[in-house]
Amino acid sequence: MTQNDCRIPADRLRWSCDPALFDFETTAELPDLDDAIGQKRALRSIEFGLGMEAAGFNLYVAGETGTSRNSTIRSILRRRAKNEPKPQDWVYVNNFKDSDSAVSLSLPAGRGRELAADMKELVESVRDAIPKALESKEYEFRRSEILEKYQHANSELFQELEKGTEEHGFALQRTVSGLVIVPQKEGRNYTQEEYDALADEERERLERIGKELTERLNDVLRQVRESEKATKDALQQADRDLGMSCLGHSLDPLREKYAGLEKVLAYLEAVQEDILINLDDFKPQAPQPQIPGIRIPRQEPTFERYDVNVLVDNADTCGAPVVFEANPTYNNLFGRIEHVMQYGGVAVTNFTMIRPGALHRANGGYLVIDAREVLINPFVWDSLKRCIRTGEIRIEDVLEQYRFMTMVTLKPEPVQLQTKIIMIGTPWIYYLLFYLDPDYRKFFKVKAEFDSRVPRTPEVMRDYALFVATHCRNENLLHFDRSGIARLLEFTARMVEDQHRLSAQFMEIADFIREASYWARKDGKSLVSGDDVQRAAREKLYRVDRIEERLHELYEEGTIMVDTDGAVIGQINGLSVIGLGDHTFGRPSRITARVYTGRAGMVNIEREAKLSGPIHDKGMLILTGYLGGTFAIDQPLSLSASICFEQSYDGIEGDSASSTELYALLSALAGVPISQSIAVTGSVNQRGVIQPIGGVNYKIEGFYAVCKSQGLTGRQGVMIPKTNEQHLMLGDEIVAAIAAGMFHIWSVESIEQGIEILTGMAAGTRGRNRRFPKGTLYRLVEERLSSMELKLKQSDRSRRKQRSTPPVPAAITLHEES
Repeated sequence: MTQNDCRIPADRLRWSCDPALFDFETTAELPDLDDAIGQKRALRSIEFGLGMEAAGFNLYVAGETGTSRNSTIRSILRRRAKNEPKPQDWVYVNNFKDSDSAVSLSLPAGRGRELAADMKELVESVRDAIPKALESKEYEFRRSEILEKYQHANSELFQELEKGTEEHGFALQRTVSGLVIVPQKEGRNYTQEEYDALADEERERLERIGKELTERLNDVLRQVRESEKATKDALQQADRDLGMSCLGHSLDPLREKYAGLEKVLAYLEAVQEDILINLDDFKPQAPQPQIPGIRIPRQEPTFERYDVNVLVDNADTCGAPVVFEANPTYNNLFGRIEHVMQYGGVAVTNFTMIRPGALHRANGGYLVIDAREVLINPFVWDSLKRCIRTGEIRIEDVLEQYRFMTMVTLKPEPVQLQTKIIMIGTPWIYYLLFYLDPDYRKFFKVKAEFDSRVPRTPEVMRDYALFVATHCRNENLLHFDRSGIARLLEFTARMVEDQHRLSAQFMEIADFIREASYWARKDGKSLVSGDDVQRAAREKLYRVDRIEERLHELYEEGTIMVDTDGAVIGQINGLSVIGLGDHTFGRPSRITARVYTGRAGMVNIEREAKLSGPIHDKGMLILTGYLGGTFAIDQPLSLSASICFEQSYDGIEGDSASSTELYALLSALAGVPISQSIAVTGSVNQRGVIQPIGGVNYKIEGFYAVCKSQGLTGRQGVMIPKTNEQHLMLGDEIVAAIAAGMFHIWSVESIEQGIEILTGMAAGTRGRNRRFPKGTLYRLVEERLSSMELKLKQSDRSRRKQRSTPPVPAAITLHEES
């Protein structure tokens, strides 16, 4: 096969988009893009995941950054959420039975704020009505009546008791220790001397009567206490009746308004009971004593316990909520309980300081979070799984278990969770979670993967035009004409190095649209044309290719030695790719091979110097397999060879130079020079088949730049694998040089084809005598290997002979010498 048979014509070196394919003049005529471009698989997965209502069918949207994951899911969710019902409001109210807790209530959308307003109105009404009712004549009359009844009953009891004591010569007297019964003599108390002078019978009589009267006193006191309790109960009942009369006008309408909401009605009953118990808080407060020179603020009773903390208000929500949480920390996602520092450094809180998280706001709708952010924030991932498992959102102090001292805080009731959670992240994070976290598969059962490249179809090409139109319209950019769109599509095909696919890295494409608009506007144009797109590409390259230019200066100076003309035995130009993040370019390198007699096999100098990676080492081992299968059929493969990337001081990885190294090795074995005008890339398998590699455009352009700086001769070019032809998207300059015959691209499928192009000598095929034909390169290789094997055998026999010959005795040696 000749060089001309393998040469690729200029019209197959790139895909050129014909502007006539488009049925519009400018993108201003086109509507906005309302869907993702070329992501049918991902869109179908998203539709399935959003439609599944069973537990655990949350979504993981996978894809590389810039593939329109966020914008697509945002657009889909907003369209879908508009047609879905509003979720319920959630509020927190005081738990009157347990002050360390808070009660969560769910109400129809918009009713949460209504309940809060109604409770404020209720408290204001009660605060105004109760003091007025306390000042009413009816209330005063009833209290007076109760107190008079109490006093009258007590008075009768004590009068009867006093009457009985007087009849028995005793008197009822009040002392420091209380009421006592004492005997009387002539209207006065006995003195101690008089009492001691009494006869024993008289003293015993007085003691007996005193004891009986004391028992009667105790009975009276018991009746008084019962009467006092009854009076207190009566006063409380009077206050309760007063409170009920004031509350009835306000609470009854609320009961009717919130009928059917059992938990809300139970809360209203609790409010009523608490108000009736604490009616004193509604009474006018007595002024506090003031200390001269010090103003003490008046302590008014607080009615905050009747407030309603509206946690989630969906009154103004249009359809289901869609929440994008950019910073999913624990508090931002699950809510928090705030505290207020009071005098003395004491932190206090109550149910009104409960704040919602993104899960609360998205309840009944959709929550979109970044997978990486979820994993790097402490406690978030485990807490999120717990919420999904239990179907509840609990607001907890996550740091409580790590404190030396516990703090008094709230334990609010959980909120029921009904949210579809969408995590967005890279495929790497997806597989990391899938294999390392068994719970992940239970809670995120749907994967929607965005591809970084899409097939080039007419529909996709038109969608790209819609994408450009949308960006130009939204960002006030200059619109593109048909030539601008055509050039942009060629640029996206170059991004993925494929003639049949386009890039889906829409973040980079959007930036490129902005840059092209900038240069067109700077030149005073009203539309972006193909020339403006080309200029944007050149300017972008100029901003980032400083290191590549420095490298080419070294080629021009001869500091890095690469020949582009002549022929050398065991020397060939290899191609590699250097990636610097924002710029990628090809770098030609000289590869040399030296062969000598020995059994060391092939020595990879890069490996010995620990500069090669495992894939490169594998490629070197494949060369041994090819040489053995090709040349060691009838004899062992005995050789020593060293292969080296000259002037390479960095790490080398990949097998794209394995065929290049094999060419250099075959040249060194055969003693046939290799053309230095040709650079080679491609990996090889053990059967000598050339396999595809990556970065083919960068490699070709890298060698072209070196040839251009040293002078194009018309013999220079690059040899690539046949399977890489579809990946060619070369620049205009190099395509023009190839069309003019000043540069060439060859594609080969086997080592035999490649070595013929490089040396001008056929590789040869074994004949019936199991030998390669004379005049072929492989015959020379075979003869060289046979020669080295023969020399090794002779060397081995000589060494064995020397080891088997016995040493000559010294005496005999002296005799012979004499």
